[in-house]
Amino acid sequence: MKTAKDPRHIKRVKAVKALFAEAFAEQPELPDIVHKILANKKTIDKRIAKAAPLWPTDKLNKIDLAILRYAIFELEQEKTPPKVVIDEAVEIAKEYGSENSPSFVNGVLGTIYKEQDGGSEETKKPKTVKTTKTNEK
Repeated sequence: MKTAKDPRHIKRVKAVKALFAEAFAEQPELPDIVHKILANKKTIDKRIAKAAPLWPTDKLNKIDLAILRYAIFELEQEKTPPKVVIDEAVEIAKEYGSENSPSFVNGVLGTIYKEQDGGSEETKKPKTVKTTKTNEK
């Protein structure tokens, strides 16, 4: 069961806080994962812009942007199940974001997940192929 003391949750929160702080001023020490995220910031921000076209990244709430950057990086680079990444991002948004942050983060990540996943679960089901029997003699 996930708790606030879960080391993976704590690691995510620390990374999001570092990303948030980095949005205002260069930080002297950053976790390794934050360096990786910042190295991929342009690509990640393009994904955010595509998933939320009405919200330019420079106008987004800084904590929401930090949460989204972390979660998108984790979706693309880590082996964590996507639904876990999205759930964690929403939980962090509930804890640190505004009233609308959880639904916004969930919507953006849901859109990105659907794009990345190639569609819904329905489209992933194997298709049955009908075959006809032939009389072989």
